[in-house]
Amino acid sequence: MTDQRQKAEARGRRAETWAALWLMLKGYRIVAMREKTPSGELDIVACKGGLLAIVEVKARNTLEDGINALTWHQQQRIIRGTSSFTGRRRQFAGLAIRYDLIVIRAWRLPHHVRQAFWPEGRSAPDIN
Repeated sequence: MTDQRQKAEARGRRAETWAALWLMLKGYRIVAMREKTPSGELDIVACKGGLLAIVEVKARNTLEDGINALTWHQQQRIIRGTSSFTGRRRQFAGLAIRYDLIVIRAWRLPHHVRQAFWPEGRSAPDIN
């Protein structure tokens, strides 16, 4: 692995840790981090009430860059990974699923985009 790739990997791990802490402060219970599935990795899986939040984390310089970094192909990978995750862990099968995004920017609070995308492909994030 190149030095640049190692630095990017370390930055991503730090961003995921900050995002998980932010979610816990908001009352979420972290169920899994860096969950490996046949389709790829789910950054954070968290529960709150009857909701299972699948959270993608992006460390970027601007909020716009973070939102734009979540591509359609990544969304499809996350949807497939979620199906695999809930198939293996039946206790989560009955929960509502929401696909979120947390953007981590330097010297700013994490920005939580609830319902960043829908499985049907619609994209209208709640960036408030």
